[in-house]
Amino acid sequence: MSLFARFLLVSTVFFLLMPGFLLAQTDLNAQKEAALEQELRDMNEEITGLTNTISTLSAQGASLDRDIKLLNANIDRANLNIKAKNLQISRLGAGIAEKSKTVKEIGERIEREKQSLAQLVRKTNELDQAGMLEVMLSGKDLSEFFIDLDSFDALRAGLKNSSEALKSARVENQAAQDALEVRQGEEMDAKAELERNKRIVEWNEKEKTALLSITKNKQKGYTIVLADRKKRAAEIRAALFALRDTGEISFGQAYDYAVTVSAKTGIRPAFLLAIFQQESSFGKNQGSCYLKNQTTGAGVGVRTGNAFARVMNPTRDVPPFLTITRELGRDPFNTLVSCPQEVGWGGAMGAAQFIPSTWVLFKTKIENALGIDAADPWRARDAFMAAGIYLSELGAKSGSYSAERDAACRYFSGKRCSQSSWAATYGNQVMSKAAVIQETMIDPLQNT
Repeated sequence: MSLFARFLLVSTVFFLLMPGFLLAQTDLNAQKEAALEQELRDMNEEITGLTNTISTLSAQGASLDRDIKLLNANIDRANLNIKAKNLQISRLGAGIAEKSKTVKEIGERIEREKQSLAQLVRKTNELDQAGMLEVMLSGKDLSEFFIDLDSFDALRAGLKNSSEALKSARVENQAAQDALEVRQGEEMDAKAELERNKRIVEWNEKEKTALLSITKNKQKGYTIVLADRKKRAAEIRAALFALRDTGEISFGQAYDYAVTVSAKTGIRPAFLLAIFQQESSFGKNQGSCYLKNQTTGAGVGVRTGNAFARVMNPTRDVPPFLTITRELGRDPFNTLVSCPQEVGWGGAMGAAQFIPSTWVLFKTKIENALGIDAADPWRARDAFMAAGIYLSELGAKSGSYSAERDAACRYFSGKRCSQSSWAATYGNQVMSKAAVIQETMIDPLQNT
């Protein structure tokens, strides 16, 4: 490399590292961030305006012109939401990359501290084993002895400092991990909303095309459309909705229960219905059992009669189960409970699948919410309220995709989605079911 080229390279690096240049870069980033914030605020104002328009149109009497205006407003709002979510995802992606880098750097620092601590421990053990008396009798002069003594004290101090540094780094790492997880959850929410709004646009465009095709005898054609909507709504409400160990009720009844629970707990009806749909599906594979031995917790499968050793935990769940069934006038040895899985105990009760020891913790809350005297885990109405209260306490009432998914994971396993792939699978399946229920069943009912 020529002398001039080297000079140019060094000058460029020096210029880039100058405080003025770095400050200018910081100002540029701040300006860019402020512009993005303003763009998002403007979009949200437009979305609010469209939401008000939709509310006004929805309150008007049904007509072909009104419905077309309503569809257009829904399409415009959904498209704005898509644009806003894309912008949000882009911003979150940069934040996630930065926080991931921080987590990695702290992790590397922890590894270095571990290695340093291990070396200090080995050195300290060597001095401990040698002992000060041995050092004193080793023939070294007094100055050498005090040097060894200083080394010993320095090792002790180093060991303490390294241990504290490692502890501090672990706390810092946990905080960084938590911050990263929050950002990842926000990104998940934004992506879920993005996909939902894409489906909204698609559905509304299809409905709009159908309405615009009514060119001749508009009123007669629109009357047919309204009749079709009512017929579809009636079919949806009449459809059977299976509940685990409780039987079947109509979807209309299940939806009404979910709406009642939502008013009390803030849980989204589609999400609550998806939990019950998932539990019903899970129950078909897992099967139901009867408790037969209250001392050991053993029982038998209902369909097969096969023996199961761990139907119900004999110390934790059998005593409250006997109390629950006695108060409800049920035979404890002929009442359906869940069979055990490969790991752990069975014994979960009714559609909401609460184990007896958990049910007693929620019993009074359920009774107060419903205004009843005796909550019954095998009664659909009570099971819906029980699940709603619990899911609300698990954080699902915020209504975001990540909060609902995480609540579903914890409802199923007691662990967050990030802590168990098994739980995450359950949570993902619940959220998929919730989207289908919302878009193919609840939305048509609300648009009647």
